[in-house]
Amino acid sequence: MLKAGVQRVLGTMSGTSLDGVDAAVLLTDGVEIAGFGESAYRAYTAPERAVLRAALGCWPGDPRVEAAAEVVETAHAELLAGFEAVDMVGFHGQTLAHEPGGRGTHQAGSGQVLAQVLGWPVVWDFRSSDVRLGGQGAPLAPFYHHALARYLGLRAPVVFLNIGGVANVTWVDPTVVAPEQGCVAFDCGPGNAPMDDYCAQHLGVARDEDGALAAQGTPQGALLDRFAEHGFFRRIPPKSLDRAAPVPDVSGLSAQDALATLAAACATGVALAFEHFPKAPEKVLVCGGGRHNATLMAMIAAGCDCPVMAIEAVNLDGDMIEAQAFAFLAARVARGLPTSGPMTTGVAAPVGGGILSKP
Repeated sequence: MLKAGVQRVLGTMSGTSLDGVDAAVLLTDGVEIAGFGESAYRAYTAPERAVLRAALGCWPGDPRVEAAAEVVETAHAELLAGFEAVDMVGFHGQTLAHEPGGRGTHQAGSGQVLAQVLGWPVVWDFRSSDVRLGGQGAPLAPFYHHALARYLGLRAPVVFLNIGGVANVTWVDPTVVAPEQGCVAFDCGPGNAPMDDYCAQHLGVARDEDGALAAQGTPQGALLDRFAEHGFFRRIPPKSLDRAAPVPDVSGLSAQDALATLAAACATGVALAFEHFPKAPEKVLVCGGGRHNATLMAMIAAGCDCPVMAIEAVNLDGDMIEAQAFAFLAARVARGLPTSGPMTTGVAAPVGGGILSKP
């Protein structure tokens, strides 16, 4: 029996790497984690990925956006229909464009459509309020990372590194009760997207499985030195990126050297992030698809001054952290609690984003 206030919330995430949709149930009241439920994954098909890729960078009103939204809504409806007895859904949508300080942020897919199809309340559009109030709108998982650190009983600072299409970090002090005061978070550089894009464009495959090709190559030092000089890395957080993150120009390199250089670029961004942490972390816990790339993980570990490990080392599911995060945030929205703050997105004051759509 769940304690008062705890709900079964189903969270979803479809990442910038365009691989598919994660969904996971979290037992939470939006403050603490009471437990974890079932999870599932639905890959995008090759034609669906093509539709989504064609819409990248597009804003509402572009005809490609409508097609992308239909793909996102259909994939989510198919996946979520397999779950039972949930109280609420946290639906992120598929990020197509992100320009904080410019045109805003745009995630394809309607939570209202999903609410009508599934018959459950859906919380969605998590980023827009933060951006309207001057924040970066990303990253949004930090408050969940803070809850995870406290759930694990950690007492020293820890870093959660998520490697999706973009890489982002959350530095957490678990001894601080309020997440808006106990987190520093920011996007730290490119993640899987440049490597996956290279594989799709030049090799006709979705990804460099386990970093096997990168392991055969040599990172190009001159390219990486220029990459590390990009102004983004010195900018004081909070800060965010989209798929147009700075990357080395690997044209003309062999596939092995190109992928090794792109992996090393991700690792470089992580290493440079340490300059912005308030205190040295005890360890780095890695989640997201990038942790499956052994070559990338070795490069990251070589550049950090503390242990680096996949989040499974503390008995968590690294494939579902982001989906669980949006379940956690949905519960917070339903309770009127903040979902971001000055030290995570740069918004002037803690803000609760999200729209609640009922069936």
